[in-house]
Amino acid sequence: MEALNSIVGAINGVVWGPMMLVLILGVGFFLQVGLKFMPILRIGTGFSLLFKGREGQGEGQISPFNALMTSLSATIGTGNIAGVATAVFLGGPGALFWMWMTALVGMATKYAEAVCAVKYREKDELGNYVGGPMYYIKNGLGAKWAWLGVAFALFGAVAAFGIGNGVQANGVAQVLEANFGLNTSVTGVVLMVLTAAVILGGITRIGAVAGKLVPFMAVSYIIAGLLVLLINIGNIGHALSLVFTYAFTPSAAEGGFAGAAVWAAIRFGVARGVFSNEAGLGSAPIAHAAAETKGPVNQGLIAMLGTFIDTIIVCSITGLAIIASGAWTSGESGAALTSHAFELSLPGIGGYLIAIALSIFAFTTILGWSFYGEKCVEFLLGVKSLMPYRVLWIVMIYFGATADLGFIWLLADTLNAMMAIPNLIALALLSPIVFKLTKEFFASGGKSEEPGGTPAE
Repeated sequence: MEALNSIVGAINGVVWGPMMLVLILGVGFFLQVGLKFMPILRIGTGFSLLFKGREGQGEGQISPFNALMTSLSATIGTGNIAGVATAVFLGGPGALFWMWMTALVGMATKYAEAVCAVKYREKDELGNYVGGPMYYIKNGLGAKWAWLGVAFALFGAVAAFGIGNGVQANGVAQVLEANFGLNTSVTGVVLMVLTAAVILGGITRIGAVAGKLVPFMAVSYIIAGLLVLLINIGNIGHALSLVFTYAFTPSAAEGGFAGAAVWAAIRFGVARGVFSNEAGLGSAPIAHAAAETKGPVNQGLIAMLGTFIDTIIVCSITGLAIIASGAWTSGESGAALTSHAFELSLPGIGGYLIAIALSIFAFTTILGWSFYGEKCVEFLLGVKSLMPYRVLWIVMIYFGATADLGFIWLLADTLNAMMAIPNLIALALLSPIVFKLTKEFFASGGKSEEPGGTPAE
């Protein structure tokens, strides 16, 4: 295991080096500028379309609303609780600032991903719409780039077991054992049964469950987080000062916090930001490709809200709660740090709230990522692979629940980057199409859209 840890650690150091941060932030900023900052300026339009998108208005398997909820089910998870805490523990309060920056440019990235996903989606042998980076690479960039689509599907199929299965199951098992004394093996079995009941029904059932569970869990967590911030309202100004100060200057050692360089704040802020909102990874467009939408831009405007809700709202609440409560200097890390912050403000119930929230968040992430992984496998091996993949997914939950958390985090972090590379290259190359479709959409007052879809080759 030590040898494997060393190998993955070495790869992680390369793929999360300066070039990766430049690629993620650079492509996002390029898209944001090319779109004339439309994703930020049109947040209201996105929420309006989301409200209207509760019923499908085109061809697809799930409503635009449920497509976003499926996407959010995969992003609002361990990253929002343990990931934010890990970023602050390793990079200091300044890491939260870099998470925000990742999200602001990531909104343009997520928008472009969904536009391309709907524009270049196709129907599979079962008559279902399928899409995502592997399809917009194949149908948008042509045969000479086919290897890039295969690379994404391969990384996505394997990465799903880390970011969407192992990390989530492990997080639930650890937090339930710590707070309720529940054996990790029992948690693993229960998660297997609950997951099987949903994913064996495919995207329609996943979308239906996500459409009900995600809004409930997100609103509940936001209310609990705001209560913690209200209790610490006198420290909010100081907390924000620390975030902006340490984003550009080294954070000094304090209490149980060892201190961190500016590079650490940027590195962990961006890495955990991407882990949380998945902008640039290419995962969310796989869900958005199944939407019953009027067209690519409509779904793109809804899709970009995922990054805003996940990072600007949910992650900010977690990060500010940790900093304002003073918990960030306690020496705790991961979910234990967030739990400590809530417990300081809500003695006797704070820790249990985080345990329950983390469990529900992680469960929905397992559901969302099961769909992402199976679509990557379907691209590589065809529809015959779907059921075997679902069975393997269910079985691997047990092993994730009882495995070593440190290695799983490292593996998930590494595979995140490897997924992002082919997707970001494709988005940069397809950006003229995204800009053109967007310009036509707004020039016509939103009436020029044609449903996306490319005949299967």
